[in-house]
Formats: sequence, C-alpha cells, structure tokens
Amino acid sequence: MKPMLQKITTISQLEECGFGQPWPRHGLKLLYWFAKDCIWVNDDDDMFLACDPAKEDFGFHLFENRYAKCKGKLLPDLEFPYYLLGNLNSPGADMLPNYIKEHNTSQQDDSNVDRIIVTAHGEWRFGKIYVTTHKDKSSFDPYATFHISRSLLKNIKSFQNLEDFLQTIGYQKPEFRMAMLSISDVYADTDTPSRNCVCSCTIL
Repeated sequence: MKPMLQKITTISQLEECGFGQPWPRHGLKLLYWFAKDCIWVNDDDDMFLACDPAKEDFGFHLFENRYAKCKGKLLPDLEFPYYLLGNLNSPGADMLPNYIKEHNTSQQDDSNVDRIIVTAHGEWRFGKIYVTTHKDKSSFDPYATFHISRSLLKNIKSFQNLEDFLQTIGYQKPEFRMAMLSISDVYADTDTPSRNCVCSCTIL
C-alpha cells in the first residue's frame, strides 16, 4: 500500500525524515540552492520561481508521474506539469553550483540519488514542492518522498550561508583521523619491545 505523503514544515522535521543524508548525498545542498536562488519573495510575501523549469536550465526536465509497479503513482495528479531537478548527469546540470556537484562520483552510489519535484503554474508561479530519492535506476522510493512546505522554504532561504544550514540540520562529511597505535601494544604478548608506532586511519 502506498504511504501517505508527509508534509515537512520545520528544519527538525527535515532532519528527521532523512532526506539528503548521509554524506555524500546532495539533496540538502540542492534544496538550499533551490530555496536561495530559484525562489524569490515579493513585498506581499508571495513566492515565485526565479527560474523557468520548462527551459530545462540547471537540469530541470519534465517528470511523468507514471504508475509504479504495484504502488500507484508517486504523486497526486494535478492539472499542471511536474518538473524534476537534481540529476547531476542531466543536460544543463552543469549550471548548478559546484558545492552541489563536488562529491558526485558518477558511480552506482548515493551521491546522485536525491531529487526535487516542482509543479509549474505558468512562467513564474509554482504549486507544490516535493523531495524524493531514487530506490533504483528507474523508480523513486514512495517512503522517502515528502511535501516541502513554503514556510520551510522561507526558513531555509533565511540562512546566511550553506554551512550554517548544513550544521543546523546535522549534515557533515565523515572525518578522517590518524590513530597512533604502539607496536608494543600490538605485540604485548611477545618479548619484542619497540618504540615505533603504526598509524591507522579511522573513519568516524
């Protein structure tokens, strides 16, 4: 049975839902860019698209909300088209900032699985915003698909920089630390004392 779409309205809910995590997934960076650079707010607090998905800049392309096997459609049917953003191998994706693309390996891993889906209502207006994640090459995970509220987009837009946003949400690159291990500890049960050290690399 297809799960009900959860609406994400706060930073804490965004962290809890797991979208874009862990590193090297790019979804949170993509969402930050979308909120900061692809949306503008007028004096009446109305929100508009600052980019036109139909032009396929930044890797936008039409999303066909087809029936998935035994799961129904990923998103509800609307009278407006859906556009997909986030495939770093799509034409036009090279226009995205380097901080989104920098850890894309072009391999079969999680560095290019996250997507944003937006409904466009004319040239500058948009409807609903969703985030989702590939579960395989051809389909998205309905259990990892969420409706992003406009209030959350405004909250993300208010961050001064990407680093503050990622730190607040708990996204970080694994640290590599050098652990010093004494050979005398390794050979504690032998009669071979040594002052030399062996360096081992630990991923935290």
